[in-house]
Amino acid sequence: MRLNELPDKASLIDRWKTSAESARDEWNFESVNLNVDLSRVLKKVNERFLSVAIDASLVAEEKFMYLLTSPKLRTLAKALTPAFLRFGGTRQDFMTFNPTFLHSNENHKNSVFDADDICERLELPPLLEKRLKQEWTLQEIILDKEDLQRKYRSVKFTECAVDLLYSFTNCSGLDLIFGLNELLRTSGNSWDSSNARTLLQYCESKQYSMSWELGNEPNSYEKKAGIRVDGYQLGQDFVQLRKILQESKLYHNTGLYGPDISQPRDHRRDLLEGFLESGAEAIDACTWHHYYVNGRDTSLEDFLDPEVLNTLALKTHEVMETIELTSPGKKVWLGETSSAYGGGAKGLSDTFVAGFMWLDKLGLGAKLGLDVLIRQVLFGSGTYHLVDENLDPLPDYWLSVLYKRLVGPEVLSIEAFSILGKTKRVRVYLHCTNKKSTSYKSGAVTLFALNLSKGPARISVPVTISNSTGEAFVLQSEQPGEEGLYSKSVKLNGEVLKMVDERTLPSLQGTPLPAGEHLRLPGYSFAFYVLSEAQALACR
Repeated sequence: MRLNELPDKASLIDRWKTSAESARDEWNFESVNLNVDLSRVLKKVNERFLSVAIDASLVAEEKFMYLLTSPKLRTLAKALTPAFLRFGGTRQDFMTFNPTFLHSNENHKNSVFDADDICERLELPPLLEKRLKQEWTLQEIILDKEDLQRKYRSVKFTECAVDLLYSFTNCSGLDLIFGLNELLRTSGNSWDSSNARTLLQYCESKQYSMSWELGNEPNSYEKKAGIRVDGYQLGQDFVQLRKILQESKLYHNTGLYGPDISQPRDHRRDLLEGFLESGAEAIDACTWHHYYVNGRDTSLEDFLDPEVLNTLALKTHEVMETIELTSPGKKVWLGETSSAYGGGAKGLSDTFVAGFMWLDKLGLGAKLGLDVLIRQVLFGSGTYHLVDENLDPLPDYWLSVLYKRLVGPEVLSIEAFSILGKTKRVRVYLHCTNKKSTSYKSGAVTLFALNLSKGPARISVPVTISNSTGEAFVLQSEQPGEEGLYSKSVKLNGEVLKMVDERTLPSLQGTPLPAGEHLRLPGYSFAFYVLSEAQALACR
């Protein structure tokens, strides 16, 4: 190196500072100790605990329903089974079934296609898929405008939309829940069930096995449509629907879920109480919706704030308290949930940082006793999707697939402590390992953790399980530091996750975890640790 090429003093100081900060982050880790109880199951959730939604806005123009025939989207959906697929949302209360065939059962049987062979026969050609994806980007702008103005068009859908939706769930292995329009009212303000009856008759003629909902966020009907439905009347509407279902040979024992209210505030609690008073017996699970923040008024800091994450527990306790007083023992679902309402937070809800809210909701929701969480959305409008407008999987999708593969329904007791007491920035959860989709030994447990801090954490595993070998699945952003939190790519154990091709996911391999070692959780990361020889009594 020539003399005039030597770095100047300021440059050397900058390099030294960078090196010192890196060393400090490496050594100034948070030390976390765990208390666990492997002897008993704390809670047990539905095997379809992590479920997904497709928003009813997809049918606003029926041609977009053909996106559901994309082999790529089906491949991505299959990896999330077992799960419910909820078709609903704001626009379900503005859509009516408008069959192209008149009420002839013979015509119904021959319409469009049959579900049995559709998986082989109906696949979206690449050129048509490309065109629909381009047009969907423009359609999202129209839908966003409607949401902002709270002015919703009436939408009519045909048998074709129903067939496409059912074939997607059938070919993917998902269980369909279809949301019916509750805003079709009689002159006496009870639910007008005539259109729903027509749809049910069609679905039964095709032998479509599915569950049902009625209405979406009834607490906001007055704002959206100028119609007020009180809780007691809402419950009676569900009783009417249950009677209709009981008249059907196919649907007499099918699932019915509701009322899909927004998270509790004073008048919403009154609505829920009135609903349960008249309609609790009609439903199989009580559904409510939860979002942490307003998507149009939030920040990166909110997504990493333990106090924001803790609001889920406060709201869940409120809902469960109301349900337990009126209908003790009733299952409770988050019938629609994600990070931010209003379609998500742009630049946040579809990036790596959203995983902290999502994984914590999965862990805390199960611990609180919520039976099912339906993620808004698998694919569709907004920015809180798992799969983007190009049908490429986002960080929350990969997180969801790993959860499905590694985490079983049995919730175990775990608490994390640091020298200063209960830790806030490192959050941990413990389940039996999923026995159905893994080859781990009986008694294996899966510990999953998230680190909301920039610096790493070192987790000391209790002596009872410290001798267990296992595997680590550590998820980090593609880029380091705070900038990486905005990334739409994610690394698993250092490798960026991408589909192998349109029909194949990567193998998602863990790295070996030697016995007796501390678990190292990098800053701004989350991880699953499978302790395969934990020999947990509760998991045998």
